[in-house]
Amino acid sequence: MRLLVVEDEPDLNRQLVDALSDAGYAVDTALDGEEGHFLGDTEPYDTVVLDLGLPLMDGISVLEQWRRNQRNMPVLILTARDRWSDKVAGMDAGADDYVAKPFHMEEILARVRALLRRGAGHASSEIEVGPLRLDTRASRVTLDGAAIKLTSHEFRLLSYLVHHGGRVVSRTELIEHLYDQDFDRDSNTVEVFIGRLRKKLPDQMIKTVRGLGYCLEDPNGKCTE
Repeated sequence: MRLLVVEDEPDLNRQLVDALSDAGYAVDTALDGEEGHFLGDTEPYDTVVLDLGLPLMDGISVLEQWRRNQRNMPVLILTARDRWSDKVAGMDAGADDYVAKPFHMEEILARVRALLRRGAGHASSEIEVGPLRLDTRASRVTLDGAAIKLTSHEFRLLSYLVHHGGRVVSRTELIEHLYDQDFDRDSNTVEVFIGRLRKKLPDQMIKTVRGLGYCLEDPNGKCTE
């Protein structure tokens, strides 16, 4: 999953990026509202962490512009603890959740996981596709109850396919949602990791749909575009 962090305080920005990266997400970052607005308006993020007190363009304006432009990715806003009015304004502008500063990083991670699950139509922290189970809280994958050992990149790719189980996902979509903006999009990394995952999963669980992309079959063996 690919996230955007828009926070003007350098230390906090770095802490957020480090924590989210360590949790297995690809993370882009911005230190002011104008840059954050541009990235969120032009790149396909799965979730955004957005501070409201930003220079150049405040967080409420950034969020309102995104929503006017039909940018519907989930947004978690960061607010000052004593500014309840900011929380209300943020939710009215289109935020999906908020966290008041100061906060524990584990709370940010938990809320991001929840937004990602809901965005993909899942309510539980454990997502099942046939015999495959992804525990989003523990970053653990099991097959028929047995743990599968995955590298961080293999886990990131499989996690995206699990979140979108039964749907055909193009190579371009995988690259856009799994890697940050500096990634070489002409790389064959996706094909390499698909090949490695297939060696660890049952035959044909990850299907290639010619000309369209890849699909992790749902329990009925169906894939939809």
